Amino acid sequence: MKRKKKIILNIIIPILITLVIYFGLSSAFIIFGKPDIPEDDWKDLDFSELYIDYSDLPELKSFETRDGSNLHYRYYPAETEKKLILIHGSGWHSQYFLPLAEYISSENLAEVYTPDLRGHGRDPERRGDIDYIDQLEDDLADLISFVRKDSPDGSVILGGHSSGGGLAIRFAGSQYSDQIDAYVLLSPFLKYNAPTIRPNSGGWAIPNTRRIAGLVMLNNVGIRWFNDLTVIEFNMPEEARDGTETLSYTYRMNTGYAPRNYKKDLKAIYQPVLVIAGTLDESFFAEQFEPVITSYTEADIELLEGVSHMGVVVGEEVRPAIRDLLEGL
Repeated sequence: MKRKKKIILNIIIPILITLVIYFGLSSAFIIFGKPDIPEDDWKDLDFSELYIDYSDLPELKSFETRDGSNLHYRYYPAETEKKLILIHGSGWHSQYFLPLAEYISSENLAEVYTPDLRGHGRDPERRGDIDYIDQLEDDLADLISFVRKDSPDGSVILGGHSSGGGLAIRFAGSQYSDQIDAYVLLSPFLKYNAPTIRPNSGGWAIPNTRRIAGLVMLNNVGIRWFNDLTVIEFNMPEEARDGTETLSYTYRMNTGYAPRNYKKDLKAIYQPVLVIAGTLDESFFAEQFEPVITSYTEADIELLEGVSHMGVVVGEEVRPAIRDLLEGL
């Protein structure tokens, strides 16, 4: 009996010690974590190319999601059954797609839908937050069902810029991947340490990596109570702010907005993929997109000489490559 008790104690005590250390470390990371860069050293990302005339911006419409929420989108009509959904990058919303969406719709290349992701835009329920990590994927699937109602046999192309491109890649690795006919990735975010990314996305994205590490540890054992904590902040220039910006994300938003595992997600893509980046991208190493992405999936990579991170959306240089893709579907 004593021997049996001793064996049990020899098993239980190391387990308890391991648990105390595990939860102690995760708690310390969460409680005492702070942004990686002192606020005085934060850098701005150049938003000046987005200071354009938005007087022709379509009014916001809404669609209903599976949880009963009404999320906003803008619609650009065209005489075609092809539908292009463009996902905005982090910190802002769909407004800056205006020049590109107008061009695509006016040329009847595709109808364009530009959603304001949950937690973003004019009046989100909780700015910078979602209810659970995979909710953005579910919202996109609901939007796709909504846009397919009038023409169920039409092609649906999913595009995204920066973090929006990362979300498109995440979607490609999800249960909904068969809903998409092609992808357009404009300077897509892959991972914080991918070969394509500059440190802290060029200095404007300030993560709290210790807190993220602690929350990852808790999520790995099924504890999600603290996923509403802020883990990243964005240093958007004051002149770019109008009250509709989103300057920080919770853990669940930050996690759900990026690829789940960019290598596996890219491997899951069998549809045509177009990747476009500018050689003057301040957030990413444009020359790394081809070797990295084509290691995991077939893709056409276009590098635009002299084009910046924002210019890859609003500049005219991006249009011919997108036109070729849409006309070929």
